[in-house]
Formats: sequence, C-alpha cells, structure tokens
Amino acid sequence: MNKTQQMIDELLSPIKQFLYCETPDAWINEAIKPENLTGLLVDHCNCELKASQTAMWLIRKYAVDADSGKALLEWAKPYEDFVYGRVRNTDAFHGKKNGLSAPLVAKEGFAHGPELIDKMVRLIKEEFHHFEQVLDIMVSRNIPYSNLSAGRYAKGLMKAVRTHEPATLIDKLIAGAYIEARSCERFAKLAPFLDDELQKFYISLLRSEARHYQDYLQLAEQIAGHNISDRIRIIGEKEAALINSEDNMFRFHSGIPAACSAV
Repeated sequence: MNKTQQMIDELLSPIKQFLYCETPDAWINEAIKPENLTGLLVDHCNCELKASQTAMWLIRKYAVDADSGKALLEWAKPYEDFVYGRVRNTDAFHGKKNGLSAPLVAKEGFAHGPELIDKMVRLIKEEFHHFEQVLDIMVSRNIPYSNLSAGRYAKGLMKAVRTHEPATLIDKLIAGAYIEARSCERFAKLAPFLDDELQKFYISLLRSEARHYQDYLQLAEQIAGHNISDRIRIIGEKEAALINSEDNMFRFHSGIPAACSAV
C-alpha cells in the first residue's frame, strides 16, 4: 500500500463509521460520465460557497456582535456577487480567502463562542480557497460558471433539525458534520475514476473535509454537554435515506439518479 492510499484509508475510517451508508455505485456511475463533468464541477463550486455561508451564518447568529457580523458579510460579498449577482469577475476575490477586515468580537453570554469562531473562520478560509481552486480548474477547461438550482439534500437534512434552542444549534452542527463527511467520502470514491488533475485535487481536499466534519461534531458535543448519540443517529439515518433514495436532480450530494432506479 502506498503512502497516499494509507492516508486516504486513515482519513476515511472514522468517516465510514460515522456515515450510515456509502455512496451507491449508481451515483458514481452517473458522476463519471463525461457529459456530467461540467455540472458536477459547477455544483462542487457552489457547495464550497454554501459551506462557507453556513459557517458564517452560525458565527453571526450565535457567536459575534453586530459589527463583526457586518465584517463577515463584507468578506463574503465578492464571492456571493460572483455567484448570485452574476458579476463574473474573479479579481474581486481571488486570493483573498484571508480577507476578513477586522478581528471578530465574541458575543457575551455564549461560553462556546470563541471556539465556534475559531473553527468556523478556519473552515470559511478553506472553503473560499477551494471555491477559487474549482473555478481555476473550470477556467483551464473552458467550462463557464452557470447558476444551478439547489438539490434536495441540504433542505432534506434541515427537516430533521429541531426548532428550539439550543437544540437547533446542536442539530445544525450535526447536519454540518454529515455534509462534510459525505463530501469527503464522495471525493475519495470519485478520485480513482477521474483524470490526473482532478484526481490529485480531490485527494488534496480529503484532509480538510475530514477535519471539518470533526470540528462540527466536536462543537455539537461540547455545546450540548451531554450524550447526543440519539441525535447523531436520527440525522444520520435521514442523511442515508436521502443518499439511498431516488433523486430526479443530479448534484454532488444527490441520491440515486432516477433513471438508474427505474432500470
């Protein structure tokens, strides 16, 4: 076994135990079709931005004062303008993953604020960097960015989130852990079927994605202050149901392609 494969196996071992199912072969078979590469890369790009937005929302909602919240929004603005405002100019954000304009001030009354800020700011920086990396790959392949409608995956997970605090925060952190873990698992599963550039890129993402899942889960456990295995199970089963059920839309986190399940 070479060192790369050993690294992959070590990273994936806890993730495979955490997830309630593996990605079905039917999704992999669809993902590796050349005609689906453009859509997959565009959606991957979107996923990186959405991951950063989720982390920012958590910081703004629970952990920082109003001025710090504004600083976070300004940090995200050029990325969001590119995607949602259709300002297709990468110069506004390229290389600015560390572009937070001021230190964040923790909100009083939330004991876990500093740790949530530290973990989520690191995640945001990495997700912005990954967003830029995917865009660079797309540019090198003459793949234009295009707006895609969201799939059902994240919305489906949110249906399992409770609606009272601190349960809402705990469940959203658990859901975040599952999204990051699934991303890591799919990068690893897809990599062997891709060309050298994409294979190396997806393998390079594994370590950060694995850490993101752990950060989300650790925060959920610390904030809860008690055993949350029942919530992990409930949300994990929901996540597996979404992955294993028929899906009419092909996305990076979609379920079994409808055409495949109909065969």
